[in-house]
Amino acid sequence: MKEAVALQPSPLFDKNRPEYAVHLSIVVPLYNEVESVGGLLDAITQAMQGYPKVWQLILVDDGSTDGTVKHARSLLTPGMSNVHLVELSRNYGQTAAMQAGIDFAQGEFVVTLDGDLQNDPSDIPHMVEHLINNDLDLLVGWRKNRQDNVVARKIPSWLANRLIVKVSGVNIHDYGCSLKVYRGDVIRQIKLMGEMHRFIPIWVAGVVPPSRIGEIPVKHHARQFGVSKYGISRSVRVFLDLLSVMFFRRYLARPGHFFGTIGLFIGFVGMSMLSWLAIDKFIFGHDIGTRPLLLTGVVSVLMSLQFITTGILAEMMSRTYFNNAGTSSYAVRNVYTAE
Repeated sequence: MKEAVALQPSPLFDKNRPEYAVHLSIVVPLYNEVESVGGLLDAITQAMQGYPKVWQLILVDDGSTDGTVKHARSLLTPGMSNVHLVELSRNYGQTAAMQAGIDFAQGEFVVTLDGDLQNDPSDIPHMVEHLINNDLDLLVGWRKNRQDNVVARKIPSWLANRLIVKVSGVNIHDYGCSLKVYRGDVIRQIKLMGEMHRFIPIWVAGVVPPSRIGEIPVKHHARQFGVSKYGISRSVRVFLDLLSVMFFRRYLARPGHFFGTIGLFIGFVGMSMLSWLAIDKFIFGHDIGTRPLLLTGVVSVLMSLQFITTGILAEMMSRTYFNNAGTSSYAVRNVYTAE
């Protein structure tokens, strides 16, 4: 008969814990993965056998409705004090779940991977060693031999990756692979929100040189249980998210420059139109009251004023954002630790 587990308040809440008492934190977001969580826990435990330093596993349930939390709790046995289960109060999305895990992580290095058993935990020790030996801040897994549907997953992913590389300039083959290794002090400088987890290399490139971001081929398996949470419609969201990422990366601290530049350009065009019409009216004596150029010029000047004032408001909102940097994108219901 299985021995009962005493669930204690997690030491992750200990504010006086020594810095980097844990060498490696493994963060796994879960959403409706009741069939996978047992195999996932076994695979990670087997992969980390013999790991020479202290490591921990943080499972983050993102509001599952299929019994994932209950099943995961039943798997926590005495002696697994390095395994923690963070239960979010509702479904916030993979990015928020990943951020929650990173926030709770104690490790000097942090690993993230999916909970559907498509990422192979056996790659983790080698990836950590590669990151350390090559003095990198981020190492991205590259699913070179990807085991997914060609039309629904591979082609949209390839197109999205090429677009992201072209726009961002950060040359990574596989932005969609969740298996990544980070230096903890680097990833903790980044606040993930919305659905921005797929653009982590771009965010990291905002705080470290791109030369400190690497990639390495990793194993990939076909999904064993359930269905993918993503489809071909994801490509549209990727494009919209990419626009947001590039805006926030370049103009987060100075949005007035973005809106102001557009406003000044439109204003210049509008004033040029009105100036020409004024010359035509008062010097050459032509009637301008019915000319479309007059309406276009007036509208352009008004649009210019709107863009400039929007920029000023955006600057004020940006300062409010930075003054409230402690705002979180998720809420935690419970944290369980087996003792």
